[in-house]
Amino acid sequence: MKMWAGRLREPLDAGFERWQRSFGFDRRLLGEELAASRAYARALERAGALAAPETKTILDGLDRLEKKAAEEPAWLDASEAEDVHHFAELGLVELVGEVGSKLHTGRSRNEQIATDLRLYVRRQLGEIRGRLADFIEVFLARAGGLGRTAMPAYTHLQRAEPVLAAHWLLAYAEMFFRDAERLADCAKRVDALPLGSGAVAGAPLALDRAALARELGFAQISANSLDATSDRDFALEFLHGLGFVALHLSRWAEELALFSTAEYGFVRLPDRFATGSSALPQKKNPDALELLRGKAGRVLGAATALAFVLKGLPLAYNKDLQESQEPLFDAADTVAGSLAVAAGFLGAVEFDRERMQAAAQAPFLNATAAAGYLAARGVPFRQAHAAVGQAVVYCLEKSKALETLTLDELRRFRPEFDKDFYDALKLEAVLAAHDVPGGTAPARVEQALAEAKRRLESLRADALRVKEPSAHA
Repeated sequence: MKMWAGRLREPLDAGFERWQRSFGFDRRLLGEELAASRAYARALERAGALAAPETKTILDGLDRLEKKAAEEPAWLDASEAEDVHHFAELGLVELVGEVGSKLHTGRSRNEQIATDLRLYVRRQLGEIRGRLADFIEVFLARAGGLGRTAMPAYTHLQRAEPVLAAHWLLAYAEMFFRDAERLADCAKRVDALPLGSGAVAGAPLALDRAALARELGFAQISANSLDATSDRDFALEFLHGLGFVALHLSRWAEELALFSTAEYGFVRLPDRFATGSSALPQKKNPDALELLRGKAGRVLGAATALAFVLKGLPLAYNKDLQESQEPLFDAADTVAGSLAVAAGFLGAVEFDRERMQAAAQAPFLNATAAAGYLAARGVPFRQAHAAVGQAVVYCLEKSKALETLTLDELRRFRPEFDKDFYDALKLEAVLAAHDVPGGTAPARVEQALAEAKRRLESLRADALRVKEPSAHA
């Protein structure tokens, strides 16, 4: 029997009944539903709505329900429950009798799903941040292993200046550190308990909501029952946070895919994360990277889908909100899986250090250093820039490099060129010249790596502090 069947004279259309059920996807919230129900049972006892023996029976029944669901997946598969709340109520009554139905006293599914989703998002925030920490750790390990290996940095997909390969990897670590920080900030808005809000106007019982919040690990209770039961902005914010993770994964995957091509040749794809071609026997395809790139659209689309669900809803709860769950679950699953694959790939990929180093010394990557040489001798930078640009044109016409020009040739463009110019164009000098915080000078990169390791320790400690319901909740 439906929870609300007393109001209707006719049974639901069979097609509509199947179509509107959510248990197929919201069953994953069963753990959150049971945790909230345990805390609510004790709150009912404190409010005088349950006798102590009834509370014990209900709590024992919830434990049995959880155990049976874990041990007998077919029990869930066979259920005709409308949603996870209906399943929990039916299962509890099946196990302990009608006393189980008293658990719903003063409680609405509107507040139940809001509570379950906040518990779910809070747990996912901890898990995703933990996976980000794992991924960042691989970046730092690979950066440390590359030592003084240099590579070209690119602007407009053209070689610009040499940087340490470790500096390049740390650039991505910075992106993922920011993603973890955004998710931590999102947790502040998640950390408010809706339970006790009732269907729309607040619970009709003298519930100790502060005690409920403590048991379930929330920092505060929601301030308004209309808002608490009807908004999913916390979930949308979480999805936007996941969107940034997916976006940065996509950028990284794109660059690795490019660098794996024969045209670049900086990385060699690990067999464990590549596939072949059914038609082209010579191929090794970067499928892992391509899927990471493609799945970003799926995650970003989830945020858009939820935003469109929310944008036109009047207060308070509307059934449209059921459509918030699948995008949320799918995006969380996608990002968690993507981070695991990305970390495995990065740990296994081979860097062709010789090719990277050679590319870093290709002609004209030291052109900016040449302009800097002139500027250090009093030439206004725009004039220095123009002179080096003219020298580059000359080199291209003569099939030369800047460092192979004679002093007489150089002084055609500026008289300030001198013998020490050639040392200034050596790769080591070019790298060392960028001696500022955040720059690619080797000493600065070593400092950045050490600081990143310290930040990683802090991130790990913070991710482990994600609050879960107390052991007796």
